[in-house]
Amino acid sequence: MIPHDPLERVLYIDLSRRTSSIEHRPDLFETLLGGTGVASRLLLEECPEGVDPLSPEAPVILAVGPLTGHFPMASKTTALFKSPHTGNLGESHAGGRSAIALRMAGIGALVIKGSSDIPVLLVISPHKVSFLDARSLWGLEVGATGRALREVAGDSGLRSIIRIGPAGERLITYACAVTETYRHFGRLGLGAVLGAKKLKAIIISGRGSLKTADRRLYRETYEEIFQKITRTDSLKKYHDLGTAVNILPLNQLGALPTYNLQKTSFEMAEKISGEYLAQRLLGRRLACAHCPVACIHLAALRTPYEDEAYFYKTTFISYDYELLYSLGSMIGIGQAEEVLRLLHRIDNLGLDAMSTGVVLAWATEAFKRGLVTTRETEGLEPDWGKTEIFLEMISALVQQKNDFYRALGRGVDYASSQYGGQEFALAFGGNEMPGYHTGPAAHLTHLTGARHSHLDSGGYSLDEKEETLQKTPQELAEHLFREESFRQILSSLVVCFFARSIYGYETASRALTTVGFNLSPEELRELGQKILKIKYRFKLREGFSFKDLRIPRRILETVSARGKIPEAFLREGLKIYAQLVS
Repeated sequence: MIPHDPLERVLYIDLSRRTSSIEHRPDLFETLLGGTGVASRLLLEECPEGVDPLSPEAPVILAVGPLTGHFPMASKTTALFKSPHTGNLGESHAGGRSAIALRMAGIGALVIKGSSDIPVLLVISPHKVSFLDARSLWGLEVGATGRALREVAGDSGLRSIIRIGPAGERLITYACAVTETYRHFGRLGLGAVLGAKKLKAIIISGRGSLKTADRRLYRETYEEIFQKITRTDSLKKYHDLGTAVNILPLNQLGALPTYNLQKTSFEMAEKISGEYLAQRLLGRRLACAHCPVACIHLAALRTPYEDEAYFYKTTFISYDYELLYSLGSMIGIGQAEEVLRLLHRIDNLGLDAMSTGVVLAWATEAFKRGLVTTRETEGLEPDWGKTEIFLEMISALVQQKNDFYRALGRGVDYASSQYGGQEFALAFGGNEMPGYHTGPAAHLTHLTGARHSHLDSGGYSLDEKEETLQKTPQELAEHLFREESFRQILSSLVVCFFARSIYGYETASRALTTVGFNLSPEELRELGQKILKIKYRFKLREGFSFKDLRIPRRILETVSARGKIPEAFLREGLKIYAQLVS
């Protein structure tokens, strides 16, 4: 690590006292790089055992990495916290400008504790932290909050605005935090944790500069990485169609969860596909800071004015595969424009779209099976494909109108524990299902991943390439452990997972050399395992148990793209994975 690199500076915020302090922690960054590695260690240090995730003592930690500002696609910020949704490890990554803003403000990690007595806005710039009264913003939706803050924040292009919506204020356990309008700390309820702290928004800006340890090697390494990124076909597809390109192949494969995973192909998939959106609705492409790929796709949704002919309001709405699955096939919406209407509403309220879609899918099936009636739904009759009904349910959920909607606001695990239907409540470790019913590797990832996310070890990708049911549980578990360990290095460098084929151990080692870190590829491999085990140390401390994991019966009954999955196969894989991370 370059001596006195500002990366080593950890900014501690106490919202209760409205104080801040800086500690220099080269010990953290020299041993754990940054991002997930450093944030995991800080979470263990700062989070009291067994703490209520919504209490003032529960910390929120944001961290960036040593390659941020130096290399392309090292532009994520990692957030670690105790999740109010699962009661365990909360981890979420967001692109946009927050990472470069923190780095240019001279901060490697941010630790937020305490709780304000009134809604507050936290403003961070080099050498200054301010706490501003945000009572006038409380209750505003995400879009309105962003517009209000952009008016006063200045430094357009250099600053980042992270904010929450009404869902976070009302402590919906899967509320998200939105950054730069179109990027999200989406999963596991960071929005609710910020809401409990009465922290409406964070504005970060900076204009610092960065040093390199070896200029010539830096230029050579940068050029090599840049050329690979801009010439790789797998990244070009993310620019052209985005992850929405996955809808049609997964549908054809029989792996697209449909009607709450009662089916694996959707008869209207074509009209929610990336191709349909690109041809008819794509308005713009955007990129995160320091990314040449520009994978963020914005649809331009035109809505006619009721009282003026030929006049339309145009709204830009970001979309990707997971959102199209959860608010499309999963709830039977077969028209992209209708999915976008739902997305826009969910985004403005500050909900995680994936969990919301799975919650609506469970509620619809529960209603159709008679587990809940119009008494619980307050007169609404949820049914597949009914956009207007779902819009009303989303509003009722955020308003917490009655016990049923309060239960939906805690996710399908909790709602099904109250009303029945656990066998079709699609959550893993308490986190709602990602959009892949590809085979056993995907579901082992959802079960074993530290975040219970498809991104943890990417089992869906292995299912798509190989006959995974022909492998042994031992082979699958070991493969996923190696992959999840590798991804700890990426997320500690805060490199976007889309660039995982570019930043292998060799390239990451060389890039780190240019910024003063001397770690061989083998040392990085060992470090990835170490970071994963730190995360599992937190999970186990907070009560996580592989043995107690619920496997939704629906994933065993509905045939996956690789065939019917035996429960014993998954249980054996879990047992082996538990040994690997211990």
